[in-house]
Amino acid sequence: MSRAERSPDRTERPAGPLPGAAPAVGRGAHPLRQLSLFRSEIGTVFRRWRTLALLGVLAAVPVLVGIAVKVETGDGGTVGQGGGGPAFLSQVTNNGLFLVFTSLAATLPFFLPMAVGVVAGDSLAGEAASGTLRYLLVAPAGRTRLLLAKLVSTLVFCLAATMVVALSALAVGALLFPLGDVTLLSGTTVSFGEGLLRALAVACAVALSLVGIAALGLFVSTLTNSGIAAMATTVGLLITAQIVDQFPQLDAVQPYLFPHHWLSFADVLRQPVYWDQLLDNFRLQALYAAVFGSAAWARFTTKDVTA
Repeated sequence: MSRAERSPDRTERPAGPLPGAAPAVGRGAHPLRQLSLFRSEIGTVFRRWRTLALLGVLAAVPVLVGIAVKVETGDGGTVGQGGGGPAFLSQVTNNGLFLVFTSLAATLPFFLPMAVGVVAGDSLAGEAASGTLRYLLVAPAGRTRLLLAKLVSTLVFCLAATMVVALSALAVGALLFPLGDVTLLSGTTVSFGEGLLRALAVACAVALSLVGIAALGLFVSTLTNSGIAAMATTVGLLITAQIVDQFPQLDAVQPYLFPHHWLSFADVLRQPVYWDQLLDNFRLQALYAAVFGSAAWARFTTKDVTA
């Protein structure tokens, strides 16, 4: 059975070279063949039922938020007053596009990073647990390239998960609420078209915010042969970082926590855009990617793979 035909979850791969698997990559190989491992890993991630279930849950969040707002305001009431609820919630009834920003603000603290943590934590540890990791290393592509393929597939999932939330929210917002010109946080009104472009920029900023947890999860995945343990540890570290970020007594370390600048995406909705917090967030995510990506490489390239 080829890798592309295996079960979306975990089925044991046959010993020896895989029929129909990506061809071995040697020196002078065609560039398209060199990308075969990356395409295969991305396809494997999105064929798993667990991944599809996570995306389904993420897509359902905007639906629930939109319906809740519609029901609460159906009799002329208001929602989100007094600072309650996710950011931008009070603007949803005036413009359905704000449901995109509200849904991203609601899912970013936990749901989105948890989904990324599950995928990243399972990337290598899950292969080892099912006994398929050693077959991936049969081809002469090397451990470094396999690790990079796992990282790329996780980053693609970061973008896909964020876009699923944004597109679901946009569809629900268009169905339940009016659409039109967008009033930014700075008070400037822009056209709906520019509002869509800013929504796309917000989604990209949120996806980039997940790079740190993706790199951290990949490193954790190199430390164990248990996919469940790697996923639980990654999600546990996420919760711990979120808790530490709430205590004023720990403000000295908070700027170095990967979730600290997550809500800076709101600065995209200002005119002009406030770049300071956004750039701080991107630099912090890049730092986590460099540190934990290097640690994952050091661990994986020297690890004795027996599973």
